[in-house]
Amino acid sequence: MGFLSNLLGNAGVATVDELSKEFGNLLTDNEFIEIGFKLFRDVFIFTNKRLILVDKQGITGKKINYLSVVYKSISRFSIETAGNFDLDAELKIWVSSEVNPSVSKKFNKQVNIYDLQKVLANHVLN
Repeated sequence: MGFLSNLLGNAGVATVDELSKEFGNLLTDNEFIEIGFKLFRDVFIFTNKRLILVDKQGITGKKINYLSVVYKSISRFSIETAGNFDLDAELKIWVSSEVNPSVSKKFNKQVNIYDLQKVLANHVLN
């Protein structure tokens, strides 16, 4: 994941081992990380139970907001693939009956948006 891609707001894949070491203390019993993505300082993690959004705030990034979204509260989601001239793909997630998406993230070409969609669909549709 390149620095320029980060500055443009595109996320790249993060390893499960890396995420487990850094965010393992957020997990409940019998919860594990399936896949995760880094977006400059922010991270979002798909576990077997929920989606965790990590938002590092401020200049130093010491203030951190952790948002947990239980899969059953997700009412719908959409993906937009990258085009020939558009270098990023996008994921949007709506929680409950909100009109606007609660989560909207862009991904660089390192991320297979179809794989990410499959993880989300497996949890939301079951």
